[in-house]
Amino acid sequence: MAVSVRTRTDPPPTAADLLRPRWRGRPGRLEVWYATITEPRTGTGLWLHHELVAPGDGAAPYAHGWTGVFPAGAAPVLARFGPVPWRAPDGPEVYRAGEVTVSADRLRGSAGDLSWDLRRCGGGAPLYTFPRWAWRHDVLPAAQIVPLPAATFTGTLRYGQTVVELARAPGNIARIDGHGNAARWAWLHADLGGGDVCEVVAAVAARPWLSRLPALPMVRLRVGGVDLPGGDPLLGAARLRADLDLPHWTVTGRLGGARLRIDVIQPADRTLAVEYVNPDGSPVVCHNTERAHARIVVERRTGGQWRTWRSWTLDGTAHAEVGRRE
Repeated sequence: MAVSVRTRTDPPPTAADLLRPRWRGRPGRLEVWYATITEPRTGTGLWLHHELVAPGDGAAPYAHGWTGVFPAGAAPVLARFGPVPWRAPDGPEVYRAGEVTVSADRLRGSAGDLSWDLRRCGGGAPLYTFPRWAWRHDVLPAAQIVPLPAATFTGTLRYGQTVVELARAPGNIARIDGHGNAARWAWLHADLGGGDVCEVVAAVAARPWLSRLPALPMVRLRVGGVDLPGGDPLLGAARLRADLDLPHWTVTGRLGGARLRIDVIQPADRTLAVEYVNPDGSPVVCHNTERAHARIVVERRTGGQWRTWRSWTLDGTAHAEVGRRE
């Protein structure tokens, strides 16, 4: 008599699982929780950046971060919070630095004359910009994931004398875990509407034997619930090229069987330059804007010719960053 054997597999991790802290006491580690949001009525962009830093010299870990507000018609505003000693959060919270907290359903806190209290709704399935195995097994210098790539946020943002009421404002919550920032990098989050999204992380690793290589672009394009390319994004990165510069940077090449071009413009007067340090103490600067312009074009070959399959233009609603170790 034949006997059937059912292989038992663990269920895929939820967004709440992917947001939980991963640090287990090792020095020289960096974890990041960041949210980027666009309020559609006013065009205001919001950047909430939260870090857990475990210094490489074995000093006590600390929590710190910053908040950037990007009004449509004025210069961006930056405020920092922390550093404070790291304490593992309780209950639904995954991060705490004084009054600043992060959970899967809520973002709140204050920094300088900025304060925010936002509730999250929806978000879609987690988006793996890096391969799943890289996030799960911690084998690369760093990895990024987007647990909530197409969320909406409702609540209140205050900065100075201005109050912005958010009502189902599109945004996302993403994560980074690793040994520190890359030698050079660029990042893009583009909400394409209807749950579709484009996520790009192009980086040159800081390790000496990798720092001479060109930037490796990890690209995930979600269209109609399907993630492209369909295979391992690390293998797909070998067919892409990134030219990292300011105010204009690009990613071009092959995305599976298609042809891809991404152009990003970060206006200088809508971009914040933020200085901070890696776990090893080396200085870093990132140039971030939640008011970037992006053009994304995907072509497919039909009838012997390359023809546009999908294209998107984001005018001041793309979220982008270019950074480097100093």
